[in-house]
Amino acid sequence: MIVQVARMYYEQGMNQPAIAERLHISQSRVSRWLKQAAEEGIVRTVVIPPDGVFPELEERIAQLYGLRQVLVVETAAGESSLLSGLGAAAASYLETTLENDARVGFSSWSETLLATVDAMMPLKRKQVGAIVQVMGGVGNPEVQVKATQLTHRFARLTGAEPIFLPTPGIVSSRSARDALLQDPLVRDTENEWSRLTDVLVGIGSVAPSPLLRVSGNALPDAELSMLAELGAVGDVAMRFFDADGRPVESELDDRVVGIDAETLRAIPRRVGVAGGARKFDAIRGAMRGKWIDVLITDLGTAQRLVEA
Repeated sequence: MIVQVARMYYEQGMNQPAIAERLHISQSRVSRWLKQAAEEGIVRTVVIPPDGVFPELEERIAQLYGLRQVLVVETAAGESSLLSGLGAAAASYLETTLENDARVGFSSWSETLLATVDAMMPLKRKQVGAIVQVMGGVGNPEVQVKATQLTHRFARLTGAEPIFLPTPGIVSSRSARDALLQDPLVRDTENEWSRLTDVLVGIGSVAPSPLLRVSGNALPDAELSMLAELGAVGDVAMRFFDADGRPVESELDDRVVGIDAETLRAIPRRVGVAGGARKFDAIRGAMRGKWIDVLITDLGTAQRLVEA
């Protein structure tokens, strides 16, 4: 009888009330027998992923590094294909998982975040509460404004209120940073950081990307060398860390106008979007140090993370 019920339900597509009527048994008995069929191995459920989907690899990385979730995307060779693939995957993930009234931190101008926003479609049914800039613009003045523009675009796509941080991301001294933080507009944005439910970040390597070098959106070589000597392998929102994810303390910390490491790592969901060989050490360090708990990356990087 259990086998007959299982065949009717799984092979013939009959629903439980119809099976109960056909066999003159109660619907609750049908439900119990279907459960028993699974427990005894009479029915086995097999998930067959399509090409280009890597659930076992994703689950393995999540298990190894203690992450909430990992998404792996297969991309063609080349920096532009990598960025477009990561951006499309991140956009789809956000469109699917952003919740009503979410308060989302947005780190700044970066290649992967630009690709993500470029790939996003406007949310039709969800109204995100706010998109909050968690770091000022970095680099030349004409480049700094791009962080604000990107935050505004992201907010418009998600139906959210944009909350800007209208400052440089790095200033010349601690006293200059402290003076900026006294501005009421800046202080209001800073107060929002502890209320964030999510944050979307790129993961930077100590060696800046070609785009950042061209746009002037990078630290001077002398400071990058100093950070490398201190053991830094990467950063999230200009908070640098070593290969094990431990914060690398330097005088730069006192000059960054942006979210601090402790507040950042306390945000409930921290989504990092990054890939490529140049960023491997930075991605691994970001996971080890719990700077992120969701990773969106490429297939080659994912395979290296498991091998390492």
